[in-house]
Amino acid sequence: MKKLNNKVAIITGGAGGIGLSTAELFLKEGAKVMLVDLSETDLQKAINQFHSPNVAYCVANVSLLKESKKYVAETLSKFGKIDVFFNNAGIEGKTSSIAEYPETDFDKVIAVNLKGVWLGCQHVIPKMTNGGSVIITSSVAGLKGFKNLGAYVASKHAVVGIMRVAALEFADRKIRVNTVHPGPVNNRMMRAIEAGMSPEQPEEVKKAFEQAILFGRYAESHEIGNLVLFLASDDSKYITGTTQLIDGGMLLN
Repeated sequence: MKKLNNKVAIITGGAGGIGLSTAELFLKEGAKVMLVDLSETDLQKAINQFHSPNVAYCVANVSLLKESKKYVAETLSKFGKIDVFFNNAGIEGKTSSIAEYPETDFDKVIAVNLKGVWLGCQHVIPKMTNGGSVIITSSVAGLKGFKNLGAYVASKHAVVGIMRVAALEFADRKIRVNTVHPGPVNNRMMRAIEAGMSPEQPEEVKKAFEQAILFGRYAESHEIGNLVLFLASDDSKYITGTTQLIDGGMLLN
């Protein structure tokens, strides 16, 4: 039997690397999936590549209350229920020291990475079926610091607090809430971080990150998706309130 048979999932950041890979896994395992992202063009591309009647999309800015309510309402209208919430949307923000970090950039990172997660939990979880699963994307940067990524690191630490409170508040409905903490992933976000840290030599930044990882390489998006699939499925029905690290040993190094 498929792991997500007859389950309905929302994936925010659904047009990005991890979101897309996770959506593909969810669909293969029998789920109906609502993809949420800012770009309708990117969402349409995603829909076209899946060729499935079990996937739909909603254009929404997760940092806005009205639009968070919108994607919840559209999911319920389209699929009738919500069993899984992959609260995944996030941005890396500017690469800069705390002393020089622009306030507007800080506000944007916090709006998407922190407020977006908060609004998602606030408006999705009360509408979920009992026994559902919420997976919030944090980062290895939610467990340690990185120079010149202060806003990102702060936001990814903060969502762990949201996860722990939500796990407590919704335990009576057997809704489990966990965070996933990827190390560097071979996707657009890491290319932006590499270029931000060294516009002239981004490859050197990549090599330095790889040297800090015990396995000596970045993760691929589908590897993160496999962990999310486990947490979304009934295989993890006794797991809640945890920080799930998937970093190739980076935190140990």
